[in-house]
Amino acid sequence: MPVTSASAAVSAADLGRPLGRDVTFLQLSSGFCAPCRATRRVLERVVATGDGVAHVEVDVADRADLAERFAVTQTPTVVVLDAAGVPVVTVTGVPTLAAARATAAAAAAR
Repeated sequence: MPVTSASAAVSAADLGRPLGRDVTFLQLSSGFCAPCRATRRVLERVVATGDGVAHVEVDVADRADLAERFAVTQTPTVVVLDAAGVPVVTVTGVPTLAAARATAAAAAAR
């Protein structure tokens, strides 16, 4: 998984939703994207089985500012944020459940 360039932290106010205590999956999606729906299911499962993990999905059509900030060129793009909202990793495409859980654990351990 490619690491993002250093970016400013993302706040709950930026997203309009609370961040996870340990990790937040920020999913940048589009309405017509079937892989985005699959990604949502994977990340919701991680949230349901993990403590301190949140998932926030935003549509790039509604949040062009976030799409530009994270240089989104395809959907789904998932930006993994640590407890402070600092971007740790950016992933494109549908992650496996194992990869999403491992990424959450690595981000929480930072």
